[in-house]
Amino acid sequence: MTNQESPQRERERLAREELKNNPTGTMKDAYDRATIGNLGELVSTLGWKGIGIIILIILVGVAVKSIFF
Repeated sequence: MTNQESPQRERERLAREELKNNPTGTMKDAYDRATIGNLGELVSTLGWKGIGIIILIILVGVAVKSIFF
């Protein structure tokens, strides 16, 4: 048996390392992927704080829309 990683595990490891080294860059990447339609990648990359901020922005937007329109 060899100690080589499978390609999928290597991608996951590299993604985790990138998230640790550059959190804002990965958030932008996740946002860009989400605009294409990969919501799962957005959720997994942003974490609970990022998702909370997005939910808060949506709620504020709905409140402003209901007040003014």
